[in-house]
Amino acid sequence: MTDNNNLNGAGAGAEGRDRVIGTPTADGDTLVSGTEESAASSQQRHIGPYPAVETHPRTEEQQRKGERSAALWFLVAFVSGVGFLVSYFLFPPAADGAPSIAHPATAQLANMAMGGTLALSLFAIGAGMTVWARQVMPHYEVSTPYDELPSSPKEKSSFSDFFMRGAHESGFTKRPLMRRTLIAAMLPLGLAPVVLLRDTGPLPGDRLKHTMWESGMRMVVEGTDREIRATDLDRVGGMISALPKAPHEGEHGHGLTLNEQAKAVILLIKMDEFGPDMTEQQRSWTADGIVAYSKICTHVGCPAALYERTTHRILCPCHQSTFDAANGAKVVFGPAHRPLPQLPLRVDDEGYLVAAGDFSSAVGPTFWDAEKGD
Repeated sequence: MTDNNNLNGAGAGAEGRDRVIGTPTADGDTLVSGTEESAASSQQRHIGPYPAVETHPRTEEQQRKGERSAALWFLVAFVSGVGFLVSYFLFPPAADGAPSIAHPATAQLANMAMGGTLALSLFAIGAGMTVWARQVMPHYEVSTPYDELPSSPKEKSSFSDFFMRGAHESGFTKRPLMRRTLIAAMLPLGLAPVVLLRDTGPLPGDRLKHTMWESGMRMVVEGTDREIRATDLDRVGGMISALPKAPHEGEHGHGLTLNEQAKAVILLIKMDEFGPDMTEQQRSWTADGIVAYSKICTHVGCPAALYERTTHRILCPCHQSTFDAANGAKVVFGPAHRPLPQLPLRVDDEGYLVAAGDFSSAVGPTFWDAEKGD
């Protein structure tokens, strides 16, 4: 017992006989053994706001070897990225957006070429970064005390120097071969998304907000070529699903393309009266008590084809969105967020129902419409 106390006292010096190895002094220093001190002196110390000692020191030759390995991986990534771009332009899409690869074997080859080169490029960049981190960058064991959250003015002023020192130690500024090959490897991948946007076609502009309806265009019963007169809906509560009459000679409603039908299909409903939420402008868009709404639900685009004449409710069967036909087709139940767009109507000199313009707002799901206030 006496020998141990004497040993502690000798190590502690003036600090007294209660000091043991590993405990801090009043000045904040820590007493270490001779073996620990010699090991710590052989390691590189990191200059920074907190104490840090490099745990895996490497010679300059080892770091240069790691630099060459990382640069080799980055070159592989660069070549693979260029290969991806070459593979993409080697099998371009047709002018109308359809794939120009007719034979299945050719299509499989194109997919393998583009997928393989892109996968190899991403893998090589990851491998190069791993080699960089493990063989070039220093590894420190950092001791971080529980400081106050706000940084002191001294720490704030030294951040720039500390950041640049870290960048230098990482090898990014010190080793140009590795830095340049990394930048070269990233360039093809940066161009890849821009090139792939070519397949999405031109920007839609405001085309999603407009359909083929225009003033004076007659309408036909969906699935037929029979034009609709206002007298065809004399019975209150009557409902007809209609499409625009195709503008070209000899064509009829069900001869339209599916895309044109999906945008332009409407519900014609005969009302005896309108509710208080129907604005004057919406009332002016009706003709002889007949109102026209888009048949496409504003939730996810299902056909809102069910109508309950006693309550004037239009129901979408997909998710039960319900619209009030007597009050501008406003939403009364379900996940839809905006009313069904209304089509302005009028009756021409021959008694046929015709459109007085396009829909009041964009047709279909809400995300098609940029005007969130609708």
